Amino acid sequence: MSLPPGFLDELRNRLSLGQVVGRKVMWDVRKSNQGKGDLWAPCPFHQEKTASFHVDDRKGFYYCFGCHAKGDAISFVRETENVDFMDAVKILAGEAGMPMPERDPQAQQKADRNAQLVEVMEQALQFFRLQLKTGAGAEARDYLSGRGLKEDALERWEIGFAPPGWSHLWAHLTGKGIAKDLIIDAGLAKTSDKGKEPYDTFRHRIMFPIRDGRGRCIAFGGRAMDPEDNAKYLNSPETPLFDKSRSLFNIRKAREAVGKGHDLIVAEGYMDVIALSEAGFEGAVAPLGTAITEHQLDMLWRIGPEPKIMLDGDTAGRRAADRLIPLAVERLRGGNSLYFVELPDGQDPDDYLKAHGSNVLRSFIDEKANPLVVQLWTTELNRRPWGTPEQKADLDKRWRALVGKIPDPDVKRYYEQAIKEYRWEKFRPDNYAPPFKGKYHKPRDTATPEAKASLLAGAVDEAKLFLLTDRLIAAIALTNPNVSLGFRDGLERFEVVDPTARTVIDSIIGLSEQLSPDELRAEVEAAVGKGATDRLLEDRMISIQPCVRKKLPADVVLHELTYNIAVVSARRSALNETIEAEEDLGDFPSQVIDNRLIAATRALDDALKGGKDDQTQYAVSDSGARMKKDELSAFEDLLNQIGFAKKGLPPKS
Repeated sequence: MSLPPGFLDELRNRLSLGQVVGRKVMWDVRKSNQGKGDLWAPCPFHQEKTASFHVDDRKGFYYCFGCHAKGDAISFVRETENVDFMDAVKILAGEAGMPMPERDPQAQQKADRNAQLVEVMEQALQFFRLQLKTGAGAEARDYLSGRGLKEDALERWEIGFAPPGWSHLWAHLTGKGIAKDLIIDAGLAKTSDKGKEPYDTFRHRIMFPIRDGRGRCIAFGGRAMDPEDNAKYLNSPETPLFDKSRSLFNIRKAREAVGKGHDLIVAEGYMDVIALSEAGFEGAVAPLGTAITEHQLDMLWRIGPEPKIMLDGDTAGRRAADRLIPLAVERLRGGNSLYFVELPDGQDPDDYLKAHGSNVLRSFIDEKANPLVVQLWTTELNRRPWGTPEQKADLDKRWRALVGKIPDPDVKRYYEQAIKEYRWEKFRPDNYAPPFKGKYHKPRDTATPEAKASLLAGAVDEAKLFLLTDRLIAAIALTNPNVSLGFRDGLERFEVVDPTARTVIDSIIGLSEQLSPDELRAEVEAAVGKGATDRLLEDRMISIQPCVRKKLPADVVLHELTYNIAVVSARRSALNETIEAEEDLGDFPSQVIDNRLIAATRALDDALKGGKDDQTQYAVSDSGARMKKDELSAFEDLLNQIGFAKKGLPPKS
């Protein structure tokens, strides 16, 4: 059914999103400002104690800083009431006192026909479930029992059995007076090309009903009992109810489970989903016999922002990942991504659960799930050999072509930066014998005593420097909640490398501004683990920092946060620019390379000033940029190590 122009705009104008959402949540009166339409509450889509769900009543949009759910009144009703778009519009139109426009007669006729097909499918489901309990279903019951499914599980999943023979279901349904064309249009029977009566689509198979997001039975999946059958699994054909490219097995139950805090897991088949759900992974779904389509991927992202793709540990599972990566890359945007979990060779989720149990699988998922960016890099790295310069160039072209398809410019930039870091780690000279055969000399220690005492200049190794600064920023944010919660935007934009620091900062960003320091510490410890926060704050290099060990004025703390973020970000940019400049030496004029390096070091110089008057003793670097003398010595050592190591030469002494 199509709606007339302006109908939805009028509907949104008549409604208050705050009133619509207010039926499902309890507003946080301390944090909300009713007069300005600025409303906060615990999120109705995931379990939480704090108010991270924000409603802007004037603009008519909501957003959760915890699970990233977002939308307007229509999407809110769709998700909370489990209805489709038109049903949500009907509900809201009734509340707003707006009559629904007249239906198109053809659309009404189609809807009535679909309702009849749904009824036929329910009749077939009851037939299959009854057949499983008869003598003809004994073999199927034994098989299911061997797979660990007890009677209560068979009832929960409505599993049935299609007996051997050509027309058992056909005879049953026609005997109930159901029109023959309805049985055929529902995909339950096929016409004979020999002029005989239509015959059953499913024969001698265990039957799994496939329900849509509204809970309607729209199709079946059948598992063959005959080992000689050419098709081990068979789905219903395409029908007015069923489009397998737009359907997912167990979508309705999984959506409810994900809303309660369960992970969204994508497995390969019915039995995998059932095994996962029965073991406590209730947010499991599966595509229906095909690779994941763009429509299914969009459905997954509407349920959860970061689904975990659980692949069988075989060649087919790896091929499925290869096909999904470019599809996902073309649709990436901030907040949505994928994780990939590849099980050990030859195992599927059901096998792994039986061998190890649910707790081990949960730990395996937590430890082994690769984010999409890592999966993309490793897939392209392993696709072809990469030993020669020509093969490395081919690898670069392939990953750049993929990343170039990311529509979100911010996501694209972070992907490019991450893969360049993976590339540097993989191909840096330490990983193979360098051309220079002599001994490496220890770099000359040119840093002044003042520079050695500096947290930033004391760590010459750039990786340790970045990680240590990340942890310092996280520690300052953790011990100064009044400042860090007011600096959410800056913390969100800061690119964190250290995993503990990232988890701490992410946890802080999603918390209420009303928490005391002790309450905030408790909330972060619940998310990260008390041991992790203790190790962070007891680190010798961090615990001595004034902003961590004692109470300082808010403006001082804010300055330290912004200064450290600016410095480490500028250092990373300068280092990346140096590496890229060396890679591009053959492609660009030397003047262009020089200008890029000068710009990068000037940005680092500005960050090191920290917004203060330029009263410090400065020196001029080789690039022409001014830098503090104490910082310049450490920075030159850093670039000296990196630049000469890349060329296979000993560092300057």
